[in-house]
Amino acid sequence: MSLVTRVRPYVAPALRPSGPYGRAGLRDDIIAGVLLTALLVPAGMAYAEVAGLPVVSGLHATIAGLVVYALLGPSRILVLGPDSSLAPIIGAAIIPLAATDPEQRLALAGLLAVLVGLILIIGGLLRVGMVTDLLSKPIRVGYLNGIALVVIVAQLPKLFGFSVDGDGLIDDLSGFVEGLADGEMNGPAALLGVAALVIILGVRWRSPRLPALLVAVVGASLVLWLGNLDDVPVVGALPSGLPAPELGGLDWGDVISLLPAAAGIALVAFADTSVLSRAFAAKEDREIDENWEMAATGAANVGCGLFGGFPISGSSSRTPVAQQSGARTQLAGLVGAACVAILIIVAPGLTDYLPSSVLAAVVIAAVMSLADIPTVVGLWRMRRSEFVMSMAAFVGVALFGVLEGIGIAVVLSLVAFVVKAWRPHTAELGRIDGRKGYHDLSRNPRGKRIPGLLIIRFDAPIFFANSAEFSRFVRDSVNHSPEPVQWVILAAEPITDVDITGRDTMLELVRDMRHHDLHLVFAELKGPVRDRFAHYGITDELGKDRFFPTIGTAVSAYLRATDARWVDWTDR
Repeated sequence: MSLVTRVRPYVAPALRPSGPYGRAGLRDDIIAGVLLTALLVPAGMAYAEVAGLPVVSGLHATIAGLVVYALLGPSRILVLGPDSSLAPIIGAAIIPLAATDPEQRLALAGLLAVLVGLILIIGGLLRVGMVTDLLSKPIRVGYLNGIALVVIVAQLPKLFGFSVDGDGLIDDLSGFVEGLADGEMNGPAALLGVAALVIILGVRWRSPRLPALLVAVVGASLVLWLGNLDDVPVVGALPSGLPAPELGGLDWGDVISLLPAAAGIALVAFADTSVLSRAFAAKEDREIDENWEMAATGAANVGCGLFGGFPISGSSSRTPVAQQSGARTQLAGLVGAACVAILIIVAPGLTDYLPSSVLAAVVIAAVMSLADIPTVVGLWRMRRSEFVMSMAAFVGVALFGVLEGIGIAVVLSLVAFVVKAWRPHTAELGRIDGRKGYHDLSRNPRGKRIPGLLIIRFDAPIFFANSAEFSRFVRDSVNHSPEPVQWVILAAEPITDVDITGRDTMLELVRDMRHHDLHLVFAELKGPVRDRFAHYGITDELGKDRFFPTIGTAVSAYLRATDARWVDWTDR
């Protein structure tokens, strides 16, 4: 296989549509890219300001991130760019190193983006993206519901024409309520914002194919222009200047100083991006290679760092805007990047007529699509433990932040796994007339047993947390058997591993069974686990003749040794 053939699948895959495309698909992507621009510009400017950087750097990061990800990223919908979860960390990392020098801050931010990108690329090449497997569907649903709530609450003051200086959900909500009570609402701005939100939601409900966002944005801008509403807050004019390298005046000391922050930002960026990517891919019945996603996000960050930007990640506000606008491929992102560049060069004053309240309506309408209440209701009905994990992710993201919320949910999921393995399902097995195999007698009370034979199953690997439970289960099964037991067959297929604590417990059990003249045998033990038994010395202690490939062969060995027969226990 040639190098070109190997590399081709990784070059611009997200620019290739998954189904029929044609002119309709091209039109959808172009419209989505144009609509996306209305959000790309103010978001990029705002997050640059939060990070303590010139606002133009946010636009440079937006352009570079969109272009690089469109060429290398695996997701057709995901939008990368400056993000609210990264901006405060970026500012905290660079401002102490260049408190009063904007050019030095910009250079440090670019270096930080390059370091973040290299960490993510190395992580993708080392295939550590598997950590996202811990982000189950309930966690992803809770995360997205939490993000939707946080973003909506943060946009409410802007929707009504004023701003608050909040830091998180509670601050934003209390600031919004206090602002309304203090009469800070701007009537014309609120009217435009609420009308835009109603138009977007109404058009989306009645005529999903119509470009609702474009109608709302263009209509509100025309009203503002024709009505001379000077007191309505607007996005404002764009700064000038296309992306260019801004890495002058750096040394190795800066690299060492920024590495810890780069590692933390890389973790936040990948956690944020991977959850969004997998969530939106699931809506298309697609799967995303998490290692590829990690490397592509890293490459986009390197591009941002080399062209006057700062670290970026997947955007939880702009991605749903792209989806709701009809984006089919990453061509929408390229169109958005081109539009931002054109606006900077040709018409930097155009956004002077875009009301900030209408932009807030666009964001609110977009993130409403992130919320998934039916799935949460389904989790409550079907599996309460999964519902708890989803709600933990929701509450964690809403109250503590993105990374903290995901961390809380992941820890809970690991605890739930340990609890399940600590007290796994156990069963005594027997035969059922007319059915092949051996079945759980607690679910089939008229099943058949063989006098003197006990067939039992422990449905978990044996490790430090459950080894005592395993030993207790075997002993209790023997002690509570209706008739004296001669042989114990352990149906061992579910036992996928045994750790050192499990090894000690197993050896103690083997010796105790031998002391009581009980014949312990293993059936269907997997090859790797049997190798571990041999390495641990369990095989030598027990005897190689105590291992059988199937339960049936173990039962046959007992029948030959005792001349016993299957009996219906309920008739005895």
